[in-house]
Amino acid sequence: MSPPASRALSAMTGDADPEISSLVSETARRLNDQLPGLARDMSDLLAHRIDKLDSDGYLVQLLLASVDANIKTIVHVLTNHIPIEHLQPTTAAVEYALRLAQRDIPGNSLVRAYHMGQDYLIQHVYDEVGRLDCSADTRLLVLHHISRVVYQYIDWISLYVIDAYEEERKRWNNTRGSVQSSLVHKILSDDPVPAAAFEAETAYRLGQFHIAAIIWSPDSSTDQLRTLEERARTLAVRWNSCGPPIVTAIDRATVWAWIPRGRNAEAIDMADVRRFAEEAGGCRIALGLPGSGTGGFRRSHAQAQAARSVALASPDDRTPPAVGFGDQGVAIVSMLAKDIDETRQWVRDVLGQLAVANEHATTLRETMRVFFRTGENYARTAELMHLHRNTVKYRMNKVFGEGSTPTSYDRMDVALALEVCHFLGERVLHQPDHP
Repeated sequence: MSPPASRALSAMTGDADPEISSLVSETARRLNDQLPGLARDMSDLLAHRIDKLDSDGYLVQLLLASVDANIKTIVHVLTNHIPIEHLQPTTAAVEYALRLAQRDIPGNSLVRAYHMGQDYLIQHVYDEVGRLDCSADTRLLVLHHISRVVYQYIDWISLYVIDAYEEERKRWNNTRGSVQSSLVHKILSDDPVPAAAFEAETAYRLGQFHIAAIIWSPDSSTDQLRTLEERARTLAVRWNSCGPPIVTAIDRATVWAWIPRGRNAEAIDMADVRRFAEEAGGCRIALGLPGSGTGGFRRSHAQAQAARSVALASPDDRTPPAVGFGDQGVAIVSMLAKDIDETRQWVRDVLGQLAVANEHATTLRETMRVFFRTGENYARTAELMHLHRNTVKYRMNKVFGEGSTPTSYDRMDVALALEVCHFLGERVLHQPDHP
């Protein structure tokens, strides 16, 4: 048997010769150098190409965690030549499958995600193998070896997570209030549901004002439903609702709720909501504005979803434990957060040198943001930021004097871009250039 044929047989049977093994490891290390950008780009592709995977900001975060964990495992397997049968499924991959089951997202979406992710990863493998310093025949053997390992891993992990998905879906459907949940989802989907039939099944009247709330726990490791449902009912009592709220579980760490307000169209004091969230601990809250009738039921919930998307997109220290759609900047930022790439470019166009992720620019951005919020009042800005008035003036002169912001944009554009940076942080900033 000729040497190339022998090496091909070794690669097919898994006993790659030392040169092939070394090149496989080298390719894996190059892929590892591309993390976390590779995981982020792959998860963005899956979220936008596969139906319902981008339906909630929290699901998108879990998708990224699952993709990142799977890629790291594959890289680890290729680098160290670990047999697939020695692996254990990553927690993030299993948890993502469970969440899809709890939200009734079809299992074929999960299967498609794994196969689409496999194809995306292999495309990057082709690029890296093409850069290896070896013969074309050797590159072909390296590609064959990596493709076989990736296929085996995807086949193994997808079977495991689908089994976990099916088991969780059976359990979830048996434990939640399926009739009430089904009616709520029909209302949100604008399916025809007679108001009288909805009230008869749920004991909740649609013909009134509602305030929608989304309450979730950042700790998803245990079942939090009972605690979160109690939080929703406590909130309803605290806000003098005209009856019990309607509460439906979305997954084991998230509930949707609607607080009945009767004829009361007033918004709830968000400062009080934030105090409650801080006192209760272990939960976060997003609120919509009051809305009446069936349309208001849907609209207030959509606003709560938008407020939650801002809370999830923001670094932990940027938003309080409770966020309302009516909070300053939240509504517009929630719309801009839907297309991060375009928003990042717009922020850079507007803020110029201030759109960089470094300490100097961050200090100037925050001072400028507060300055605009106070109506360009130096004294009030200094008071809120615990600075000397001259320090504020110095920073503002530095911004405008050095031309950090392009003059082609007016102050409203700049103020909005600063709010976007405040809420979304480094997701819309550019990394400083390195020599």
